[in-house]
Amino acid sequence: MDLDIDLEEICKLVVIGAGGVVTVAATPAALAGMGFTATGIAAGSIAAKLMSYLAIMGGGGVAAGGFFATLQSIAMGGLSWLSAGFLGGAGSTAGWVLSRICNGTRTD
Repeated sequence: MDLDIDLEEICKLVVIGAGGVVTVAATPAALAGMGFTATGIAAGSIAAKLMSYLAIMGGGGVAAGGFFATLQSIAMGGLSWLSAGFLGGAGSTAGWVLSRICNGTRTD
């Protein structure tokens, strides 16, 4: 039996899978780094500045159910299975694009 293993295809699958996993795993850490914490927005953080800007632009408050509120909800309660699936898909797509770019720039 002759197994013809295409290492380029295996590498592509690894990059695509890793893109999804890393995106889902890194999201909570990235949110914490921006100031979205389990107890609320950290004072003086990027999130606090963004909240202030959105409140000014929104006439004194931040919209419930909006993008900012969703980020805070994720920081407080973690990713739902739907959010994890969406982010995993987005990360996998980014991994696929990266693999296409890298494979398109070969010089063999």
